[in-house]
Amino acid sequence: MRSRRHLLFAVAALVVVGGCDFPNMIPPGAAPARYRDPVFTSVVKTADIVYGSAVNLSNQTITLTLDLYTPPATDTDTSRPAIVWVHGGSFSGGDKTSPELVDESNTFSQEGYVNASINYRLEPAGCSAANPTPTCVSAIQEATQDAQTAVTFLRTNAAAYGIDPNRIAIGGSSAGAIVALQVGYATAETPASAVRAAVSLSGANLLSSIGPGDAPALLFHGTADTTVPYQWAVNTVNSAQTAGLDAFLEPLQGAGHVPYVQFRSQILTQTANFLWWEMDLQHAS
Repeated sequence: MRSRRHLLFAVAALVVVGGCDFPNMIPPGAAPARYRDPVFTSVVKTADIVYGSAVNLSNQTITLTLDLYTPPATDTDTSRPAIVWVHGGSFSGGDKTSPELVDESNTFSQEGYVNASINYRLEPAGCSAANPTPTCVSAIQEATQDAQTAVTFLRTNAAAYGIDPNRIAIGGSSAGAIVALQVGYATAETPASAVRAAVSLSGANLLSSIGPGDAPALLFHGTADTTVPYQWAVNTVNSAQTAGLDAFLEPLQGAGHVPYVQFRSQILTQTANFLWWEMDLQHAS
């Protein structure tokens, strides 16, 4: 009789071939499994690493910084998957120390990932769903460019930070989730800042043209969200699936905008599952 583990691997192979529900497919293997379970009890944070600079709409040069979270020095792996996290704040506020991003960065670093929570250019006028002004569009474009710069920075400095340059994902909340999807859906057009997967909490694709070769995406979205309407997430997933991409929408029933604390366990578990399959982490070092 085949062992339970062999059966799990057989099912996993069928899932990969069939393009099934990756967020709900638990990666196989005995616990603790790297990239699925906590394998470290501590995390190293290096704050305010400069990853670039850019000029904002007021012609000011903004220094772009990130906080890097890594497994402890005892980790011998030198080629680890990485996740770039992007904060919310209507493109006018917020910071890389946003609580849900800090929690996600620590959680995934304990599982063996390298995590980077980034700051990006902000514009005082910001954005609202009810009033998408030209300044709002420019702010989204700026933030997207900065997130792409962060991805490129990690890829360029992969050896220094112990990152696998071919296994970089991006995620975010609210405005940061919009940015994550913009970057994911520009993957085919911008190889230097290409990502293997994008994760969105309360975001939607607004500006990118979705097509073959772009990144798979996982969207968590409150069905009662009025800040970024739930239907926008539905439209994003429908467009991605029409383009032949893996795209998954997890409706958070009755929830509003960025309900991270309420759905923390689901978000972390399904994100780990999704990234494990989409980034092919069974073959990671």
